Amino acid sequence: MVALFLSLILAHLVGDFLLQPTTWVKDKKKKKIKSKYLYYHVGLHFLLLLITNQFDSNYFLGILFVALSHFGIDCTKLYFEKKKTEKLWFFTDQLLHLLVIAIVVYCYFPYQIPISNLYSQENLALITALVLVTYVSAIVLKVLLSKWSDQLIKTDDTNNAGKYIGILERLFIFFFVVMNFWEGIGFLLAAKSIFRFGDLKESKDVRLTEYILIGTLLSFGLGILCAMLYRGFLV
Repeated sequence: MVALFLSLILAHLVGDFLLQPTTWVKDKKKKKIKSKYLYYHVGLHFLLLLITNQFDSNYFLGILFVALSHFGIDCTKLYFEKKKTEKLWFFTDQLLHLLVIAIVVYCYFPYQIPISNLYSQENLALITALVLVTYVSAIVLKVLLSKWSDQLIKTDDTNNAGKYIGILERLFIFFFVVMNFWEGIGFLLAAKSIFRFGDLKESKDVRLTEYILIGTLLSFGLGILCAMLYRGFLV
């Protein structure tokens, strides 16, 4: 089962990312179903599926189904995707391809998904900790730093880049602590200091310096706290 799953995944990754030139993608978006590269793309996937499965005739129907479904999913994406929904359709497209692969593997090797295990103490603790360390912490930081942010940020037009950087930062810290790799936090702090050094050096506003330092310390502290609480539940 695992070998079949990995072979189908490998073929998908190579066909969708490694061997799909940008020119193919642009032509497909422009001409849609009339693009010859759409058929090249699906044909390449079919060939890769055969190769990764060593042309095993036992899997031919499954491989054919994966290839045809790839054509259908890609066509749907091409006709419904808009400029504003490119990211959404990218992940939806990949998720549907993976779902088809999972269905094909299930047809050959029926398996059960242990959904009940999701509600184990360990998993519930992990999910709770991840929610806390990402979005809950982001809101807490926004409230705590409002004194400085209201003075420094003059417009509401933001791409939320700082928010997502903070979330990724705390996720790294969380997993560093869980793995007992405390040195990683030092590397992360050093890297952030290097990138922020220019802002602090060029700025004459003490409030900006205070905002960056307090925000960094609070973010790191919340990340460590959430990780320690999670580890405490596992004891």
